[in-house]
Amino acid sequence: MQIGIVGLGRMGANMARRIMRAGHQVVGYDRDAKNVHALARDGAAPASSLKDLAAKLKAPRAVWMMVPAGGPTEDTANELSQILSAGDAIIDGGNSYYKDSVRRAQALKAKGIFYLDAGTSGGVWGAERGYCLMIGGEKEPVQRLDPIFKALAPGKAAAPATPGADKLGGTAQEGYLHCGPSGAGHFVKMVHNGVEYGLMQAYAEGFDILRTSENAKLPAELRYQIPVAQVAELWRRGSVIGSWLLDLTALAMAEDKDLSGYAGYVQDSGEGRWTVEAALSQAAPAPVLSAALYARFRSREEHTFGEKVLSAMREKFGGHAEKSSNKTDGL
Repeated sequence: MQIGIVGLGRMGANMARRIMRAGHQVVGYDRDAKNVHALARDGAAPASSLKDLAAKLKAPRAVWMMVPAGGPTEDTANELSQILSAGDAIIDGGNSYYKDSVRRAQALKAKGIFYLDAGTSGGVWGAERGYCLMIGGEKEPVQRLDPIFKALAPGKAAAPATPGADKLGGTAQEGYLHCGPSGAGHFVKMVHNGVEYGLMQAYAEGFDILRTSENAKLPAELRYQIPVAQVAELWRRGSVIGSWLLDLTALAMAEDKDLSGYAGYVQDSGEGRWTVEAALSQAAPAPVLSAALYARFRSREEHTFGEKVLSAMREKFGGHAEKSSNKTDGL
């Protein structure tokens, strides 16, 4: 199968390579020609512009966007809408706000162009581990692009079989799922990232409690010098709180047990805020996710060991570098 990929940065290039390893053809475009040339060396067909990319694709064409949410996604989708034809499909694999995805899909429907929103989780490890895909949009293009989704996804072997899951049907066990109509994929990914905030915050607070157990204000008999890095490794084995996030935490602490390379300034990239907003609009209680979001805001004023743990996890799973300033992050 053939697909165009726009945005060949950290995520887009890795996704393209995984698709090509599955035997599909990729036409790649990025504003930075170096990224295009790098992917071409691995077998992709290079494109010098969006028009060139579209010209190298056979109808019905499919173009996967992996560009930053907001303005870049809006601009790219608008330009593609002037180039593509009825029956073609645009897939937004970024972290777009789900309401924006609904709006774009409705606007493109008048031209006969399909717009799919594909929430994509996997970070910098996805090239080897696979990407968990949460897909929204019309059924026909989703089914047409099934080989691409399957190539990107981890597959059944990525996790032990869940008893009874076969009865549910669908493709969830493969690591990708058509979640519903336009916006549903990005809605599920938004909540996924909100949950991520909560899980990360729980680990961070737990390790901070372990770290501060040697506080001089405590009675001598209640002071402990807990080997926190070793506890992280311990909990990976047989513990009910084991997870990939814990694996990454243990990796970071094995490299630097004090996490001295992290300041503890923790960013939020939008999805956590949107999840809390959705909870408010739906009157759905979300005290843990809300508190986790607020904790990130507070981290920009003072830093604890727990916040260094948060920074370490973000750097390990997504390659997110810390900001050095204390200016408030935007969405």
